[in-house]
Amino acid sequence: MPDLLKAVAAPVNEKIPEIKPGDSVSVHVRIVEGNKERVQEFKGTIIRLRKGGNDANFTVRRLASHGIGVERTFLLRSPRIEKIEVFRSAKVRRAQLYYLRDLRGKAARLKEKRRATA
Repeated sequence: MPDLLKAVAAPVNEKIPEIKPGDSVSVHVRIVEGNKERVQEFKGTIIRLRKGGNDANFTVRRLASHGIGVERTFLLRSPRIEKIEVFRSAKVRRAQLYYLRDLRGKAARLKEKRRATA
């Protein structure tokens, strides 16, 4: 039975770095429109990361025009993801950051995680 599960499992996308909730990321996704294909960038904060092998996914939230929040969920092992860039990591104490949906402006800022420099 485990061999059957391995045969169905999607390969791990090597272009995806280690990501965590609270990270500010830019996700580059291939979009197909008719017979054309282009890469679209989606910048925002990871508010949810669900592990689970083949079904692993993460949700990115950004503020669009006029303060409207837009969330998009991506499959972690999707071949449509071109690359993910992590700009900054935040110090968070939750696995799901749903409370950011109710916050606006400066209240929605997350404290940046500083790296120790020797």
